[in-house]
Amino acid sequence: ARLFDEPQLATLCLDTIDKSTADAIHAEGFTDIDLDTLCAVLERDTLSIRENRLFEAVVRWAEAECYRQQLSPTSENKHQVLGKALPLIRFPLMTVEEFAAGPAQSGILFDREVVNLFLHFTVNPKPRVDYIDRPRCCLRGEECSINRFQQVESRWGYSGTSDRIRFNVNRRISIVGFGLYGSIHGPTDYQVNIQILESDKRIMRGQNDTGFSCDGSGNTFRVMFKEPVEILPNISYTACATLKGPDSHYGTKGLKKVTQESTTGTKITFLFFSSPGNNNGTSVEDGQIPEIIYYI
Repeated sequence: ARLFDEPQLATLCLDTIDKSTADAIHAEGFTDIDLDTLCAVLERDTLSIRENRLFEAVVRWAEAECYRQQLSPTSENKHQVLGKALPLIRFPLMTVEEFAAGPAQSGILFDREVVNLFLHFTVNPKPRVDYIDRPRCCLRGEECSINRFQQVESRWGYSGTSDRIRFNVNRRISIVGFGLYGSIHGPTDYQVNIQILESDKRIMRGQNDTGFSCDGSGNTFRVMFKEPVEILPNISYTACATLKGPDSHYGTKGLKKVTQESTTGTKITFLFFSSPGNNNGTSVEDGQIPEIIYYI
Protein backbone atom coordinates (compact mmCIF):
# COMPACT_ATOMS: atom_id res chain seq x y z
CA ALA A 1 0.00 0.00 0.00
CA ARG A 2 2.86 2.40 0.80
CA LEU A 3 4.84 1.38 -2.28
CA PHE A 4 1.94 2.09 -4.66
CA ASP A 5 0.77 5.18 -2.74
CA GLU A 6 -2.62 3.76 -1.77
CA PRO A 7 -3.46 5.75 1.40
CA GLN A 8 -6.93 4.25 1.84
CA LEU A 9 -5.55 0.72 1.68
CA ALA A 10 -2.72 1.71 4.04
CA THR A 11 -5.26 3.05 6.54
CA LEU A 12 -7.21 -0.22 6.41
CA CYS A 13 -3.99 -2.17 6.98
CA LEU A 14 -3.00 -0.01 9.96
CA ASP A 15 -6.49 -0.35 11.46
CA THR A 16 -6.12 -4.13 11.21
CA ILE A 17 -2.70 -3.92 12.89
CA ASP A 18 -4.29 -1.86 15.70
CA LYS A 19 -6.94 -4.52 16.32
CA SER A 20 -4.65 -7.54 15.99
CA THR A 21 -1.26 -6.16 16.96
CA ALA A 22 0.13 -9.41 18.43
CA ASP A 23 -0.80 -11.38 15.29
CA ALA A 24 0.67 -8.67 13.06
CA ILE A 25 4.05 -8.46 14.75
CA HIS A 26 4.38 -12.25 14.88
CA ALA A 27 3.47 -12.60 11.19
CA GLU A 28 6.21 -14.00 8.99
CA GLY A 29 6.50 -10.82 6.93
CA PHE A 30 6.97 -8.46 9.89
CA THR A 31 10.77 -8.69 9.85
CA ASP A 32 10.80 -7.95 6.09
CA ILE A 33 9.23 -4.46 6.26
CA ASP A 34 11.34 -1.37 5.67
CA LEU A 35 12.30 1.15 8.35
CA ASP A 36 9.69 3.73 7.31
CA THR A 37 6.89 1.14 7.57
CA LEU A 38 8.20 0.02 10.98
CA CYS A 39 8.11 3.66 12.14
CA ALA A 40 4.57 4.13 10.77
CA VAL A 41 3.46 1.23 13.00
CA LEU A 42 5.42 2.27 16.11
CA GLU A 43 4.11 5.85 15.92
CA ARG A 44 0.51 4.72 16.46
CA ASP A 45 -1.30 5.51 19.72
CA THR A 46 -3.80 2.73 19.05
CA LEU A 47 -1.74 -0.48 19.10
CA SER A 48 -3.22 -3.15 21.37
CA ILE A 49 -0.16 -4.78 22.92
CA ARG A 50 2.13 -4.45 25.94
CA GLU A 51 5.18 -2.32 25.17
CA ASN A 52 7.69 -5.03 26.21
CA ARG A 53 6.20 -7.39 23.60
CA LEU A 54 6.51 -4.65 20.99
CA PHE A 55 10.17 -4.19 21.96
CA GLU A 56 10.83 -7.93 21.50
CA ALA A 57 9.37 -7.75 17.98
CA VAL A 58 11.47 -4.69 17.14
CA VAL A 59 14.62 -6.55 18.25
CA ARG A 60 13.69 -9.40 15.87
CA TRP A 61 13.26 -6.85 13.07
CA ALA A 62 16.67 -5.32 13.89
CA GLU A 63 18.35 -8.74 13.68
CA ALA A 64 16.84 -9.32 10.23
CA GLU A 65 17.88 -5.83 9.12
CA CYS A 66 21.47 -6.51 10.25
CA TYR A 67 21.57 -9.59 7.98
CA ARG A 68 20.09 -7.56 5.09
CA GLN A 69 22.86 -5.01 5.54
CA GLN A 70 25.48 -7.78 5.96
CA LEU A 71 26.24 -6.68 9.53
CA SER A 72 26.93 -8.89 12.50
CA PRO A 73 23.80 -8.81 14.76
CA THR A 74 25.57 -7.19 17.71
CA SER A 75 23.79 -4.88 20.15
CA GLU A 76 25.61 -1.90 18.67
CA ASN A 77 24.58 -2.77 15.13
CA LYS A 78 20.96 -3.36 16.16
CA HIS A 79 20.96 0.09 17.77
CA GLN A 80 22.39 1.54 14.55
CA VAL A 81 19.91 -0.07 12.14
CA LEU A 82 16.93 0.85 14.32
CA GLY A 83 17.86 4.52 14.03
CA LYS A 84 14.73 6.71 14.16
CA ALA A 85 12.54 3.72 15.19
CA LEU A 86 14.13 3.31 18.64
CA PRO A 87 12.76 6.57 20.17
CA LEU A 88 9.24 5.46 19.12
CA ILE A 89 9.24 2.60 21.64
CA ARG A 90 7.48 3.86 24.78
CA PHE A 91 9.75 2.42 27.46
CA PRO A 92 8.03 4.47 30.25
CA LEU A 93 4.83 2.43 29.66
CA MET A 94 6.58 -0.76 30.80
CA THR A 95 6.65 -1.88 34.41
CA VAL A 96 10.08 -1.69 36.03
CA GLU A 97 10.14 -5.52 35.99
CA GLU A 98 9.39 -5.66 32.24
CA PHE A 99 12.08 -3.08 31.54
CA ALA A 100 14.66 -4.86 33.74
CA ALA A 101 13.98 -8.27 32.16
CA GLY A 102 14.19 -7.06 28.55
CA PRO A 103 15.43 -3.67 27.31
CA ALA A 104 17.83 -3.06 30.24
CA GLN A 105 19.72 -6.25 29.42
CA SER A 106 19.47 -6.05 25.64
CA GLY A 107 22.53 -3.83 25.11
CA ILE A 108 20.52 -1.82 22.55
CA LEU A 109 20.13 1.19 24.86
CA PHE A 110 23.09 3.26 26.03
CA ASP A 111 24.05 2.82 29.68
CA ARG A 112 22.99 6.37 30.53
CA GLU A 113 19.56 5.74 28.96
CA VAL A 114 19.11 2.59 31.06
CA VAL A 115 20.05 4.49 34.24
CA ASN A 116 17.73 7.40 33.36
CA LEU A 117 14.82 5.05 32.70
CA PHE A 118 15.38 3.17 35.97
CA LEU A 119 15.35 6.55 37.75
CA HIS A 120 12.18 7.48 35.85
CA PHE A 121 10.51 4.32 37.20
CA THR A 122 11.67 4.65 40.80
CA VAL A 123 12.25 8.26 41.92
CA ASN A 124 10.49 11.60 42.09
CA PRO A 125 11.01 14.14 40.68
CA LYS A 126 11.47 12.04 37.57
CA PRO A 127 14.41 12.83 35.24
CA ARG A 128 13.52 13.76 31.69
CA VAL A 129 13.69 10.83 29.27
CA ASP A 130 13.66 10.99 25.48
CA TYR A 131 10.81 8.50 25.15
CA ILE A 132 7.05 9.00 24.82
CA ASP A 133 4.99 8.18 27.93
CA ARG A 134 1.57 8.66 26.30
CA PRO A 135 -0.51 5.46 26.67
CA ARG A 136 -1.25 3.40 23.59
CA CYS A 137 -4.98 3.42 24.11
CA CYS A 138 -6.14 0.90 21.49
CA LEU A 139 -9.07 3.32 21.45
CA ARG A 140 -10.65 5.28 18.65
CA GLY A 141 -12.55 8.50 18.78
CA GLU A 142 -12.02 11.61 20.82
CA GLU A 143 -10.52 12.06 24.24
CA CYS A 144 -13.07 13.55 26.64
CA SER A 145 -12.86 14.83 30.20
CA ILE A 146 -15.30 16.01 32.86
CA ASN A 147 -14.66 18.29 35.82
CA ARG A 148 -16.92 17.75 38.81
CA PHE A 149 -16.16 21.05 40.59
CA GLN A 150 -17.34 24.59 39.84
CA GLN A 151 -14.75 26.49 41.89
CA VAL A 152 -11.11 26.14 43.00
CA GLU A 153 -9.83 27.04 46.49
CA SER A 154 -6.72 26.49 48.63
CA ARG A 155 -5.50 24.63 50.73
CA TRP A 156 -5.63 20.81 50.79
CA GLY A 157 -3.13 18.75 52.80
CA TYR A 158 -1.73 15.23 52.42
CA SER A 159 -0.82 12.74 55.14
CA GLY A 160 -0.38 9.51 53.19
CA THR A 161 -4.11 8.69 53.03
CA SER A 162 -5.89 8.28 49.69
CA ASP A 163 -8.37 10.84 48.39
CA ARG A 164 -11.35 8.84 47.09
CA ILE A 165 -14.58 9.45 45.22
CA ARG A 166 -17.14 6.86 44.07
CA PHE A 167 -18.84 7.13 40.69
CA ASN A 168 -20.82 5.29 38.08
CA VAL A 169 -21.63 6.00 34.43
CA ASN A 170 -24.55 5.27 32.12
CA ARG A 171 -22.57 3.58 29.35
CA ARG A 172 -19.26 1.82 28.74
CA ILE A 173 -16.19 4.05 28.65
CA SER A 174 -12.43 3.63 29.05
CA ILE A 175 -10.73 5.87 31.60
CA VAL A 176 -7.15 6.81 30.71
CA GLY A 177 -6.28 9.17 33.59
CA PHE A 178 -7.23 11.82 36.12
CA GLY A 179 -6.67 15.54 36.30
CA LEU A 180 -5.31 16.40 39.76
CA TYR A 181 -4.73 19.71 41.56
CA GLY A 182 -1.18 20.85 42.29
CA SER A 183 0.67 22.98 44.80
CA ILE A 184 -0.37 26.37 46.16
CA HIS A 185 3.34 27.16 46.71
CA GLY A 186 4.53 27.48 43.12
CA PRO A 187 6.18 24.92 40.79
CA THR A 188 6.46 21.57 42.58
CA ASP A 189 6.79 17.83 41.90
CA TYR A 190 4.37 15.31 43.42
CA GLN A 191 4.63 11.58 43.85
CA VAL A 192 1.25 9.91 43.29
CA ASN A 193 -0.42 6.53 43.13
CA ILE A 194 -3.69 6.47 41.18
CA GLN A 195 -6.17 3.59 41.24
CA ILE A 196 -9.63 2.61 40.06
CA LEU A 197 -11.41 -0.01 42.19
CA GLU A 198 -14.66 -1.81 41.55
CA SER A 199 -16.28 -0.62 44.78
CA ASP A 200 -18.44 -3.56 45.86
CA LYS A 201 -15.98 -6.33 44.95
CA ARG A 202 -12.96 -4.25 46.04
CA ILE A 203 -11.14 -5.41 42.90
CA MET A 204 -8.45 -3.13 41.47
CA ARG A 205 -9.17 -2.42 37.79
CA GLY A 206 -6.19 -0.16 37.14
CA GLN A 207 -3.36 1.63 38.95
CA ASN A 208 -0.13 3.53 38.33
CA ASP A 209 2.70 4.69 40.58
CA THR A 210 3.99 7.85 38.97
CA GLY A 211 4.56 11.56 39.52
CA PHE A 212 3.64 14.90 38.02
CA SER A 213 4.91 18.45 37.94
CA CYS A 214 2.69 21.46 38.57
CA ASP A 215 3.22 25.18 38.00
CA GLY A 216 1.53 26.62 41.10
CA SER A 217 -1.69 27.53 39.27
CA GLY A 218 -5.19 26.28 40.09
CA ASN A 219 -5.26 24.22 36.89
CA THR A 220 -5.53 20.44 36.83
CA PHE A 221 -2.50 18.33 35.84
CA ARG A 222 -2.80 15.10 33.87
CA VAL A 223 -1.85 11.81 35.56
CA MET A 224 -2.34 8.83 33.27
CA PHE A 225 -2.80 5.09 33.63
CA LYS A 226 -0.42 2.93 31.61
CA GLU A 227 -3.39 1.19 30.00
CA PRO A 228 -7.03 2.23 29.62
CA VAL A 229 -9.38 1.04 32.37
CA GLU A 230 -12.70 -0.30 31.09
CA ILE A 231 -15.71 1.07 33.02
CA LEU A 232 -19.07 -0.68 32.62
CA PRO A 233 -22.45 1.03 33.03
CA ASN A 234 -24.30 1.05 36.34
CA ILE A 235 -21.42 -0.48 38.34
CA SER A 236 -19.95 1.48 41.25
CA TYR A 237 -16.25 2.34 40.96
CA THR A 238 -13.91 4.23 43.30
CA ALA A 239 -11.29 6.64 41.97
CA CYS A 240 -8.30 6.93 44.34
CA ALA A 241 -5.27 9.23 44.40
CA THR A 242 -2.56 9.08 47.08
CA LEU A 243 -0.33 12.15 46.82
CA LYS A 244 3.00 12.91 48.48
CA GLY A 245 3.81 16.60 48.33
CA PRO A 246 2.94 20.04 49.72
CA ASP A 247 -0.55 21.48 50.27
CA SER A 248 -2.49 21.86 47.04
CA HIS A 249 -5.49 23.61 45.57
CA TYR A 250 -8.82 21.81 45.86
CA GLY A 251 -12.26 21.96 44.29
CA THR A 252 -15.52 23.16 45.83
CA LYS A 253 -19.17 23.44 44.81
CA GLY A 254 -19.08 19.84 43.60
CA LEU A 255 -21.71 18.34 41.32
CA LYS A 256 -23.46 15.04 42.04
CA LYS A 257 -24.29 14.59 38.37
CA VAL A 258 -22.24 15.62 35.32
CA THR A 259 -23.46 15.00 31.76
CA GLN A 260 -21.26 15.58 28.74
CA GLU A 261 -22.09 15.27 25.07
CA SER A 262 -19.33 14.25 22.66
CA THR A 263 -18.90 15.74 19.20
CA THR A 264 -20.70 12.67 17.80
CA GLY A 265 -23.73 13.35 20.04
CA THR A 266 -23.08 10.56 22.56
CA LYS A 267 -24.15 11.61 26.07
CA ILE A 268 -22.22 10.30 29.07
CA THR A 269 -23.59 10.87 32.58
CA PHE A 270 -21.38 10.52 35.67
CA LEU A 271 -22.99 10.19 39.11
CA PHE A 272 -20.70 10.89 42.08
CA PHE A 273 -20.97 9.60 45.67
CA SER A 274 -18.77 10.14 48.70
CA SER A 275 -16.50 7.20 49.53
CA PRO A 276 -16.79 6.09 53.16
CA GLY A 277 -13.91 4.83 55.28
CA ASN A 278 -10.22 5.56 54.77
CA ASN A 279 -10.40 8.86 52.91
CA ASN A 280 -8.32 12.05 53.00
CA GLY A 281 -11.47 14.17 53.07
CA THR A 282 -12.51 14.22 49.44
CA SER A 283 -16.28 14.18 48.96
CA VAL A 284 -18.88 15.04 46.35
CA GLU A 285 -18.86 18.63 47.61
CA ASP A 286 -15.12 19.32 47.73
CA GLY A 287 -11.60 17.88 47.60
CA GLN A 288 -9.18 16.33 45.11
CA ILE A 289 -9.69 14.19 41.93
CA PRO A 290 -11.57 16.93 40.07
CA GLU A 291 -11.22 15.54 36.57
CA ILE A 292 -11.71 12.18 34.84
CA ILE A 293 -10.18 11.71 31.38
CA TYR A 294 -11.80 9.04 29.21
CA TYR A 295 -12.66 7.69 25.77
CA ILE A 296 -16.13 6.58 24.69
